[in-house]
Amino acid sequence: MQTVSTRKPRIKRWMGSLSLGLALGLASGVAAAQDTQSTNVPVLSVPDFTEVVARTEGSVVNIRTTEAVQVRPTPFGPNGPDPYEMFRWFFGPDFMPPGAGPRQRQAPPAPQERTVPRGVGSGFIVSEDGYIVTNNHVVEGANGIFVTMTDGKEHSAEIIGTDPRTDVALIKIDAKGLTPMPIGDSKRLRKGQWVLAIGSPFGLDSTVTAGIISAINRETGDYLPFIQTDVAVNPGNSGGPLINLAGQAVGINSQIISQSGGFMGISLAIPIDEVMRVVDQLKEHGKVTRGRIGVQIGPVSAEVAKAIGLEKAKGAMVSNVEEGGPAAKAGVRPGDVITEFNGTEINHWTDLPRVVGGTKPDTNATMEVWRKGKSVDIKINVGELAAANPAGPDANPATPEGTPTDGLGLTVTDVPEAIASQLRIKGGVQVTQVEEPAASAGIYPGDIILTVNAVDVTDAKQFARLVSELDRSRNAALLVLRDGQTQWIPVTPRKK
Repeated sequence: MQTVSTRKPRIKRWMGSLSLGLALGLASGVAAAQDTQSTNVPVLSVPDFTEVVARTEGSVVNIRTTEAVQVRPTPFGPNGPDPYEMFRWFFGPDFMPPGAGPRQRQAPPAPQERTVPRGVGSGFIVSEDGYIVTNNHVVEGANGIFVTMTDGKEHSAEIIGTDPRTDVALIKIDAKGLTPMPIGDSKRLRKGQWVLAIGSPFGLDSTVTAGIISAINRETGDYLPFIQTDVAVNPGNSGGPLINLAGQAVGINSQIISQSGGFMGISLAIPIDEVMRVVDQLKEHGKVTRGRIGVQIGPVSAEVAKAIGLEKAKGAMVSNVEEGGPAAKAGVRPGDVITEFNGTEINHWTDLPRVVGGTKPDTNATMEVWRKGKSVDIKINVGELAAANPAGPDANPATPEGTPTDGLGLTVTDVPEAIASQLRIKGGVQVTQVEEPAASAGIYPGDIILTVNAVDVTDAKQFARLVSELDRSRNAALLVLRDGQTQWIPVTPRKK
């Protein structure tokens, strides 16, 4: 009883303090609001996403794919087990029982093909007659593509075209009267802007997540600057739209940065402007053509910019000019700094491949270069980037034989003479097989590695030695030639 009686006054006093605190807080809030109004500072609030979702959800689809796999037949036939075949199953097709003659040798059973589920992704409708945009990696290697609408109807889809470089694919279903997703303008995006993702994470279709844009033009090398967001994106969201509050697609959710395989606060989307340029070409031609000028480039450091008289460190430093290529014919020289291409300023050196790649081949363009302390305008006719394998037309080596480099997960061979002559390179090695960690870093079979850190690669034997001597506690920088362009790719070596 005493315990109860002594606690009641304390509770009352505490409640009284709370009431006073709430009253003071409300008064402070009113005062703050009045002060905000008096200074014309806008009051921000979390938006209501229900109307945006209602307008766009019907344009988002679930995509599941299947693939064909080879299955080795078992030794158990319809008439029971064949004992000799059982031994071959365990010891290999050349196993012969003791005393068996040539006539008893049987050909190993032919592999059988079976269709199995491959994966789940997302996509969105871009035309009322059934064209759907998704990621290339969602449909790549699939022998069956099935699209499920929000009303539960499922359609079989065909691939119209894919572009592995931008990870964009265009597929089509036999349907009419569909509601396409409105397309926005990714150039108008700003940091801090609210965006939504609708997709099928882990196969849970029509899942909505929200967040803000945390960075724009996030450089990842090659041709594509990403939109970085903190919208929850997980496996299965790939290919789904990134949507602004106007209900427009401003990107395709494509990648996550994760150490666990799940969302960890950073997701990357392909800007919709780039997506639609690719889609238009896929729809018309079934493939994407890109421009090239035939130069190897690198960054301009602050020290170099100061030394050559550039106002700031910008542009792309030309390290090599392809003999007989468009740049050579136009008079571009090694050491030139390309600061502008066809009216577009080149602020970062990785801007140049993207701008040139987006230029139609056989276009006459104007290029501004910094040479010997002054700007020089150069007229250039843009060539066409080969659309074959990554390093060139014959860059997919058929032989898997090479030098295994367990430090980077690469198997390489010397560059064939025909390819070296065609690409006008000396030395280097060609990648034949890729495992981790090189695969995650973005190296592909057919790539040609020219340099490891600051050392030029001469052949496969020397490359193996360079890799074996790498410091496993830091990234190794590989200069990779792909599609006539070079880029530095950092790879974290395996721990010994």
